[in-house]
Amino acid sequence: MIVGVPKEIKDNEYRVGMVPSGTEKLVNDGHKVLVQKDAGVGSWISDEEYRATGATIVDTAAEVFAKADMIVKVKEPQPSELDMLRKEQILFTYLHLAADRELTERMLKTKAVGIAYETVTSPDGSLPLLTPMSEVAGRISIQEGAKYLEKTFGGRGVLLSGVPGVKPASVVILGAGVVGTNAAKVAAGLGASVTVLDINLDRLRYLDDIMPPNVMMVKSDRLNILKALKDADMVVGAVLVRGARAPRLITRDMLKQMKTGAVIVDVAVDQGGCCETVRPTTHSDPVYVEEGVVHYCVTNMPGVVSRTSTFALTNATIEYAVEIANKGYRNAVLQNPALYAGLSVWCGHLTCSAVAESFGMKFEEARSLLCVDSRQYQ
Repeated sequence: MIVGVPKEIKDNEYRVGMVPSGTEKLVNDGHKVLVQKDAGVGSWISDEEYRATGATIVDTAAEVFAKADMIVKVKEPQPSELDMLRKEQILFTYLHLAADRELTERMLKTKAVGIAYETVTSPDGSLPLLTPMSEVAGRISIQEGAKYLEKTFGGRGVLLSGVPGVKPASVVILGAGVVGTNAAKVAAGLGASVTVLDINLDRLRYLDDIMPPNVMMVKSDRLNILKALKDADMVVGAVLVRGARAPRLITRDMLKQMKTGAVIVDVAVDQGGCCETVRPTTHSDPVYVEEGVVHYCVTNMPGVVSRTSTFALTNATIEYAVEIANKGYRNAVLQNPALYAGLSVWCGHLTCSAVAESFGMKFEEARSLLCVDSRQYQ
């Protein structure tokens, strides 16, 4: 198989879809890897490092897309990339279709095969390709939120840790999954007063056992969220429904009851956000103010810590990429339930039920479309 790794073109996206150790694995298994010139420079990976593993450097994204059977990248395809996709070409990346109907419709029109990192699901229900970036996003959410709490950036002028005689900031985290847990760790480590809300009591009990005393666990419901918001200096939106649009937990009316200059960092913005007033932003223009509250809603937060993020992502994705290349996508998705769960679009058909439900579109079961008797894969 010919595997292509293009340079990312989303605003201030410095990650790359594969590191040299990944290209080496594919080459050693007999595949050809095309890497676009300077694709890795944002993560401090040179073309020479890729060449040393047997990868071929090509000048343009157009050449990568034209020749590759499978495209491995980081972010959802941008408009110019959608124009280059072709029928039954494999796109292995974060797709985040549930937040963007236009992207979903355009992906279907390409008739490409879209396997989404964010819905690849392990037998235990975990999301192995979403986890590493959720870890990064959770940790960086506190870092960015602390910056925009500074008065210079429009915030309340509050130091997360406080100082002797002045109480620390109140940080509210909606969701106790991977993002929320990592956000809580960092906020707690900086000395903030942290409240984590979630509907899963077992998860709250577990975190209560392992978190320091300045992290409090609260059952999530509308009244508890509203109470926490009124006291919050910073809110982190960390709610995830696999493959689907994030639930709206903060309404505009609730936002009006927050402190002026408080900050919301909505990590769930990739899936539509958990605040009614959220709209996607970029690293070039990361914040805006609604109802006196600073909103940070960058859709590719881990991109600013590109080297860490790139290596963490490839650590998780490479074995799946190799499996797809070695077996072909049909055998790979039918033999591996984790990859099957990641198959979101196939040759013009929408094969992710959560995305279909989000937009009221037709869902089609991938196994029947692929016309293969599933019994031979059991």
